[in-house]
Amino acid sequence: MGKEIIEAQNVVFGYPLEGGRKSPVLRDVSLSVAEGSFIAVLGHNGSGKSTFAKHFNGILTPDSGTVTVCGIDTAQEDRLYDIRRQAGMVFQNPDNQIVATIVEEDVAFGPENLGLLPDEIRRRVDKALTAVGMAEYMHHAPHQLSGGQKQRVAIAGVIAMTPRCIILDEPTAMLDPQGRREVMEAIKKLNQEQGITIILITHYMEEAAQADRVVVMNDGRILLDGTPREVFSHVQELKDVGLDVPQATELCWRLRQEGCNLPEGILTEEECAQALAQLLEVGPHACH
Repeated sequence: MGKEIIEAQNVVFGYPLEGGRKSPVLRDVSLSVAEGSFIAVLGHNGSGKSTFAKHFNGILTPDSGTVTVCGIDTAQEDRLYDIRRQAGMVFQNPDNQIVATIVEEDVAFGPENLGLLPDEIRRRVDKALTAVGMAEYMHHAPHQLSGGQKQRVAIAGVIAMTPRCIILDEPTAMLDPQGRREVMEAIKKLNQEQGITIILITHYMEEAAQADRVVVMNDGRILLDGTPREVFSHVQELKDVGLDVPQATELCWRLRQEGCNLPEGILTEEECAQALAQLLEVGPHACH
């Protein structure tokens, strides 16, 4: 992991109400994001996770506290362009992000606005579409694609701007399981092969379990922050704030409640199956 690419310090933010008051959404939140990391941010609706994410590329700025992106303070309005070149954002609905009638033209939109030469635009478009596994669809119309394919085109449009960080705000919320898998594979590949920092806002526990680090938000504050194994071991605490844990973790937790001798920190189906197989080998005394 490299140095910190995003630093949020004591961020307070609220949306305006009538009479000049504000409804508090973020309450003194601090978070450091290391370059090259893959962070998942969890929380139920209203926890502040999407509002927090919008501070990472200057869509929103704090009422108090600071957010710096690649060393630039997001409060510097004249530097917003620089910030958004470094930290790209992908939203929930891919239809709202696609601006052209042909896939390759859509991906070229950002680089063209940077005033790049045609050869460089071509290189970036080809590279971005290859990175998300959509090169063979470059001449297709976006409206003919599946939800997962559209979202990968939207991600390619951000990659073509060569950002150091991509923030994805519930990018799989509107997709079917196949589309979710496609998008998650593309995200992980960008992180592992190109070293792009990923901040994934999600409400799917299985997606969060694939990150290096999980941050759980509740009521505008950070409740838990650690590796997926560390965070998901707090099963009761997560349930208390209306969140689930991965199914394999939940099953082992419930069996432990019933007196079965199973290890903590199980995340995946494979680990769960292995632990249950070992339990069965022990025989009838495995649970008490």
